Amino acid sequence: MNDYERDIHAHIETWGCSVTSVFDPDGDEPPFTYSIGIVKTCQAAELIVVGLPPELGHWLVNEYRRRVHAGETFSPGILYGGFLSGFDVQFGPVDREHRAEYMRSATWLHGGPDFEALQLIWPSTSGVWPWDSAADTLFRANQPLLGALCS
Repeated sequence: MNDYERDIHAHIETWGCSVTSVFDPDGDEPPFTYSIGIVKTCQAAELIVVGLPPELGHWLVNEYRRRVHAGETFSPGILYGGFLSGFDVQFGPVDREHRAEYMRSATWLHGGPDFEALQLIWPSTSGVWPWDSAADTLFRANQPLLGALCS
């Protein structure tokens, strides 16, 4: 086990999960942040947030972990408050191939991509969701949906 992997285990032991943010320094791909270990510590899905700055993504993952640890459950297609000030969010499933592609450290921890994962999906500041016909190309590219379309 290398130092990075030891750090993941230490974070899970201390805080109930580890959080990883990935971003393209050239800005060609949207940043994303995801959890590692929530399945093991809270018996809830891992979480990924795509298209938001790493600091906000990190906070959102930790807020999700706090809430599932307290017993709250989250289902796809339902509006939930308390994550983004003034906006509800939704959750969508993450397909197996996207777990392997985006959530590599979680895939390592779980011994493969066969673990439950949700994507926190956020609307534009005008309340448009990525699947809405009013969503522009840039917004959709910044928050690709990693599973079945929600509505």
